[in-house]
Amino acid sequence: MFTVDDAAGVAEKLIAPLGRRWSHVQSVAARARELSLAVPTEETDALVSAAWLHDIGYAPEIGHTHFHPLDGARYLRDHGWPRGVVNLVAHHSGARFEAEERGLATELDEFPFEDSPSLDALVTADLTTGPGGERLTYEERISEILNRYSPDDPVHRTWIKAAPILRRAVRRTEARMAGQPR
Repeated sequence: MFTVDDAAGVAEKLIAPLGRRWSHVQSVAARARELSLAVPTEETDALVSAAWLHDIGYAPEIGHTHFHPLDGARYLRDHGWPRGVVNLVAHHSGARFEAEERGLATELDEFPFEDSPSLDALVTADLTTGPGGERLTYEERISEILNRYSPDDPVHRTWIKAAPILRRAVRRTEARMAGQPR
């Protein structure tokens, strides 16, 4: 069985060489730990592990399709990680919308999409953390993404479609956090 520490170790090995992205991943994992109050206790480790691992598909040695959610999920599946962690990585932060833009929706379907409090919390952790690890509002993060990619880029087109839907995931997490006595 893999642990959160194992996830952090894999992430460090694959992402630390990428520079600034490592700061982002570390901050997303810390944010996920904070947001773990919004998920059932038995899902906390999967959430935090997925936060550590969500961007491993950017690592050149595993980035075969150049679509990081799919590449990361395939790597984790092939290395025996739990299904819940693998699927969170596969579907983090609107991956299904970008897969459609890139013509990879069928490939992403290898991993079942499960709309859940854990996915909402992972979306919230990722989309309230800037590319260098800085804390941002959801609106600031979406603006940053849209400014970083040109309008003809699949990432930009994705966020035009996905932003309102993922904003609801962030709001659901915030509501769960507000209602949690833990």
